[in-house]
Amino acid sequence: MARVVTPAQAKRLGLPGRVSFEIVSGAMGASNASLRLVEIPVPRQGEAPRGPHVHHGFEECMYVLAGEGSTLTASGAHPVRQGDTILVPADEPHVTRNTGTVPLVLLCFFPTPDVAKLTEDLPLIWK
Repeated sequence: MARVVTPAQAKRLGLPGRVSFEIVSGAMGASNASLRLVEIPVPRQGEAPRGPHVHHGFEECMYVLAGEGSTLTASGAHPVRQGDTILVPADEPHVTRNTGTVPLVLLCFFPTPDVAKLTEDLPLIWK
């Protein structure tokens, strides 16, 4: 059955280096999809950068709602800005960082009902 999810119903996630809300997931009844709204703040002087992570067995599609950033992957750095979309293949280590002067806001789609189950944080490999 179709349903509307309001902002108040989204689950706030305690993920490092960003503010994340899980809008849709298996916990909300989705059988094969997750959707997150993510805000990455402007980095502070001297702040250690966040390390990469990898999604085992599923890809991630990110649409940039606001701001500018760079998604670092094994295949290189990919600058992104408002209106861009980036597709990160399954099992490719990556991290998205804010390179602008305002928060970087992303809408992230995953073709799995449980992102955390098959996501692994990795050591810092790119500066």
